[in-house]
Amino acid sequence: NYIHNKGARAREPFVPINCQSLPESVIESELFGHEKGSFTGAVKKRIGKFEEANFGTLFLDEIGDLPISMQGKLLRVLENRKIERIGSNKSIDLDVRLICATNKSLEEEIAAGRFREDLLYRINTLTLSIPPIRQRKEDLEGLIAFFLRKTEAEQKKKITHVDGQVMTM
Repeated sequence: NYIHNKGARAREPFVPINCQSLPESVIESELFGHEKGSFTGAVKKRIGKFEEANFGTLFLDEIGDLPISMQGKLLRVLENRKIERIGSNKSIDLDVRLICATNKSLEEEIAAGRFREDLLYRINTLTLSIPPIRQRKEDLEGLIAFFLRKTEAEQKKKITHVDGQVMTM
């Protein structure tokens, strides 16, 4: 979200989607949308996340969990910069910045046959590798302060004390 808000597309949509949380049976419809009547239960036309993010940013969280069957379709979209809603044969041009995140080693996933190497090549323009917090304890105090301020604002309560053990975990 920070990258989107600081970039040239900040005034355009930021559309996040968690690839891990969606069942394989609905992820294609979520990403590309569908036309009314294209399958049982498609009672009206639905815009997908790619189309919703057009001119903005689509954030694919947990891309390492994207089913292999969808990876080829995603690769085709990235190469052609076009989508087709399910049940349509009309192409829709796209101008979307794609940001992906994962907690998996995609190289290990490729070796295990669970992730496409050509897709990694396409999405791996810039990599930001962030070690887990257990490996960067020096960040703990700042993160705790940030979340305390956020919680105070959301809950409209002042937090006056944090146990000392929390800061040294």
